[in-house]
Amino acid sequence: MKKILLPLLLLSSTAFAQSKLRPSIDQKAAAIETKVIDWRRDIHQHPELGNEETRTAKKVADHLLALGIEVQEGVATTGVVGILRGGKPGPMVALRADMDALPVTERVDLPFKSTVTTTYNGQQTGVMHACGHDSHVAILMGVAEVLAGMKSHLEGSVKFIFQPAEEGIYIPGVTSWGAKQMVTEGVMKDVDVIFGLHISAQTEAGKISYRSGPSQAAVDNLEIIIHGTQAHGASPWSGVDPIVATSQIVNGLQTILSRSIDVTQNPAVVTIGAIHGGIRHNIIPEKVEMIGTIRTFGEQQQEQVHQRISEIATKIAESAGARSEVKITKLYPSINNDPKLVSIMLSSMESAAGKLNVELDLPKTYSEDFSFYQQEKPGFFIGLGGMKKGGDPTKTPSHHSPDFYLDESGFVLGVRVMSYFVVDYMGMKK
Repeated sequence: MKKILLPLLLLSSTAFAQSKLRPSIDQKAAAIETKVIDWRRDIHQHPELGNEETRTAKKVADHLLALGIEVQEGVATTGVVGILRGGKPGPMVALRADMDALPVTERVDLPFKSTVTTTYNGQQTGVMHACGHDSHVAILMGVAEVLAGMKSHLEGSVKFIFQPAEEGIYIPGVTSWGAKQMVTEGVMKDVDVIFGLHISAQTEAGKISYRSGPSQAAVDNLEIIIHGTQAHGASPWSGVDPIVATSQIVNGLQTILSRSIDVTQNPAVVTIGAIHGGIRHNIIPEKVEMIGTIRTFGEQQQEQVHQRISEIATKIAESAGARSEVKITKLYPSINNDPKLVSIMLSSMESAAGKLNVELDLPKTYSEDFSFYQQEKPGFFIGLGGMKKGGDPTKTPSHHSPDFYLDESGFVLGVRVMSYFVVDYMGMKK
């Protein structure tokens, strides 16, 4: 009985201590809501692609410096890291926001609509915050202002990570992401725990979504080359047709999802996005190349899917007399929310949003480079609602769309919950 009562008493006293700072957080967050929205609109109107976020980074750095926060610029190319040292000893709690925009031409008619253009991958395109990173930056700037205003009461320190290039940098022969580079440059070495959020255009403003354990997919690039023997299309028996083998492999890969994976635990996706082979209607080509994407949850499932892809491509090709080459390139690992941390922080989310506004989420097959931080230290990544209240998520434009739109009324909740995470975790660790 004592083993049960002691943690309950500890949690009770911790919750009491936390409540002393929460009303102040609520008051300060409400007072700067307009500023957060103004920051977001300014950043939205001046979007910058990955590792080009110089204007955004300066805006962030100037704000942190004005708050008396220690600032390091130029981290992972254009990243900004700020450290707020509390008045009392305690853990280092990291908070992360990503800063980069996308090569998308905005169609939404807003007073602060982006008209920025650039050349990307050889094509002229607009630049737009079509995934909500502008809101992430503005929210974290707000959290910095709120917590700096209660610095003497903080039982630990806060590291504000404003990260570039979450969407990745694509240079011929080079693929990299801001979070991975941040980790490489040592940003997580003195961190005890890290929190992050992502706005969702399909979740109602005022709501928070979360999931314990693997919650967003690992993503890998897939390349398969099938080598056959070139022949005249009129006499296919005189060669080995890689096109037929390729078509069978595409179908075979889908049996991984229906026959090899326990979909009651987590989903998986194997998608072939392009197939290239042949040059003329009556020539059986020598080879066919296909590329695709793989989405899995957790290292065990990832290894299983990779193995089955290789087996299926190899054996089907061999059965046709052809030969396969399979190349899988790991990109992002899976977002994996630490179960113990999720359990502890549940009350923080419910207090910030209201119990009925905190929703258990389904696994998401998109990915996020926040997962690189979680490979270093325990982390918790949540979803924040950005759809107008009463909206239909099936009709709301998706992320990465030129029609992407956010209801700004949910931003203040983001400021509150991230601030709650900091003070509650510190209170628990004292």
